[in-house]
Amino acid sequence: MPNFMKAILNHLFENKSFTREQSKEILTSIAQGKYNNSQMAAFMTAYCMRSITVDELEGFRDAMLDLCLPVNLETNDLIDLCGTGGDGKDTFNISTLASFIVAGAGYKVAKHGNYGVSSGCGSSNVMEFLGYRFTNETDKLKTNIDQANICFLHAPLFHPAMKTVAPIRRELGVKTFFNMLGPMVNPAKPNNQMVGVFNLELARVYAYLYQKSDVKYTILNALDGYDEISLTSDFKTFSAEGEKINSIEALGFEKLNPEQIAGGSTVKDSADIFMSVLNGEATQAQNNVVLCNAALAIKTIHPEKTFGDCFYEADEALLSKKALVGFKTLISSN
Repeated sequence: MPNFMKAILNHLFENKSFTREQSKEILTSIAQGKYNNSQMAAFMTAYCMRSITVDELEGFRDAMLDLCLPVNLETNDLIDLCGTGGDGKDTFNISTLASFIVAGAGYKVAKHGNYGVSSGCGSSNVMEFLGYRFTNETDKLKTNIDQANICFLHAPLFHPAMKTVAPIRRELGVKTFFNMLGPMVNPAKPNNQMVGVFNLELARVYAYLYQKSDVKYTILNALDGYDEISLTSDFKTFSAEGEKINSIEALGFEKLNPEQIAGGSTVKDSADIFMSVLNGEATQAQNNVVLCNAALAIKTIHPEKTFGDCFYEADEALLSKKALVGFKTLISSN
């Protein structure tokens, strides 16, 4: 195997790309522990010094889904709100909060999450801190969906590949191609997805892949580099309706400063912000950012609705405390 990895690395150093099949084989070998840590670190580092191709992303995704523990939640209309991370912006847990608001608005959410690698506090960090115990038991997850409209899928419990590389990702502390894969490999295979990505190039690769699927999707990238609607700049979306630049002014919002949506410096700080939003004690800026992301997720499920109508649904779920009730139901269920 060392010689095989040597050939892979030389291929990368020569700036050559891999086919879909080669990519699938590489990731399968990584998941099966066929390389040592130094080789995997070298591969992940070298790989991220160049752009990913559609074939490579497809091959990596195929391997992850083939290897994952599948989950059948027996519901046809699931959505996942998931960002790639890796934008280096250290915001609070916007997409996780938006997930609870979407669930509070009556939609079924299968939230795929993990510990933060290139950010201080991923969705799994905050959920664990707030008392959620991760599970991969389908019956428990189905109960969560039935009672709270949401379940939380902690990626390492479903993806052996992630478990193998987790220590290396932590030590590297920078984004790797695993960031790019996270949203695509939800083991519940939701038929609606809102995916935030950290640059436009990757957004286009994602859009190309999702066009070939039967998933209803919105891929978004804020023009200043956030992997979510940040309200610090206009943002681009890709969906079945095409490619579009969305002006925050046209949506009726004022431009925010990055400090207004910053996360905490510790997991506790992030958890405090998280609960202040659900409890109705957050700043207007924090609320608006979360609600805009929730609204776009609802619009992904119902493209015929206006953004304003979807925002209203999200706002009502937050103000009525339905999002908070869903969160408490989920936490108490385990």
